[in-house]
Amino acid sequence: MGTGEALDLGREALLQVLIISAPIMGIGMIVGLIVSLFQAMTQLQEQTLSFVPKIVAMVGLALVLVPWLANRLLEYSVTMFGTSPF
Repeated sequence: MGTGEALDLGREALLQVLIISAPIMGIGMIVGLIVSLFQAMTQLQEQTLSFVPKIVAMVGLALVLVPWLANRLLEYSVTMFGTSPF
C-alpha cells in the first residue's frame, strides 16, 4: 500500500465519521437551541434542564438510526477489506 492509498483510506474514514455523527450531533444542537430559547423566555437557568433533553434526544435518535448506521459501517468495512459478506 502506497502513501496515496493510505491517505485515501484515512480521508474516507473521516468522511464516514462525519456522515455517521452528523444526524446525532444535529439533533443535539436543535434540542439545545430549543431548550436555550425556553430557558431565556422563562428565565429558568437550571443546568440539568439543558443537559438531559439533549442526551435523551441523541440516544433516541441513535436507537432509531441503528440499522442505517450499521449498514454504513458494514459497507465501508466491505469496501476497505475488499470482500463481500454475502
